[in-house]
Amino acid sequence: MSAKQFMMALIALAAIVISSAQGANLLAPGAEVTKLAGDFKFTEGPAADAQGNIFFTDIPNNHILKWSLDGTLSTSRENSGGANGLYFDKDGNLLVCEGGGRRLVSIAPDNQVKILADKYEDKPFNSLNDLWIDPEGGIYFTDPRYGDRDNMDQDGEHVYYLTPCRCKIRRVIDDMVRPNGVIGTPNGKRLYVTDNGGGKTFVYTIEKDGTLSGKKLFCQAGADGMTIDVKGNVYLTTDVVAIYNRKGEKIEAIQVPERPANVTFGGPDRKTLFITARTSLYSIEMNVKGARTPAQPASKKR
Repeated sequence: MSAKQFMMALIALAAIVISSAQGANLLAPGAEVTKLAGDFKFTEGPAADAQGNIFFTDIPNNHILKWSLDGTLSTSRENSGGANGLYFDKDGNLLVCEGGGRRLVSIAPDNQVKILADKYEDKPFNSLNDLWIDPEGGIYFTDPRYGDRDNMDQDGEHVYYLTPCRCKIRRVIDDMVRPNGVIGTPNGKRLYVTDNGGGKTFVYTIEKDGTLSGKKLFCQAGADGMTIDVKGNVYLTTDVVAIYNRKGEKIEAIQVPERPANVTFGGPDRKTLFITARTSLYSIEMNVKGARTPAQPASKKR
């Protein structure tokens, strides 16, 4: 080995050690992945309400479920329209990507349902998958198609933005193979979108009107769901929960007994990471809080 090769090897080793240390600081001391509930068909779309309770979906069973802070499991909604991704807005409404219903809906605390979006240019969506709400109340959502792609009404699998006034839908990404997970920064300046079909994740600059610019490769990994913590680390669900820092460097990998599909922070202090993984719901205690966008008043209950 030459002197140059030796130095390069040392640099690479140092980078691994630094990344491992950064990742270790994210997990609570002695933290282990814990199974909370099981016997589902395919869990997805976890979202925390203002109190930290977790709502998630069991897509084949057509249910939205609730895991309460006291450790009880209940059914929040039956006949969910094939609900996939979930997200709470600032008023405590649960926004739902209905993959089967091919629409975005809002469920109020009193269970009243309002359709927010079901078409683009008078054509039905493919199968809405995941969403994120920006600080102004605008909604980014992905619209892939898993399964039969020969009979789609849309001309591809894209990403859309519903304006805060709920009066206009813009197509903001049209060059992905199969977009899936989406998450933004709390300041509303950056949006991360994973192209699960293309095997890559990208980051964009969010403009004032909600459009996107400055597309950059974030990491060479496609994923299903994703979330973000207050330090700006991005969590991707692949065969593990892979954690990347702001530079797109992988700093931690959380092993889960089943392949994870999606992930979010919840609990009373928002320092518990909840993971939906095939037939089960899991959690692990963290040393960092999840980022909340938009802010929710703690008084809202369901």
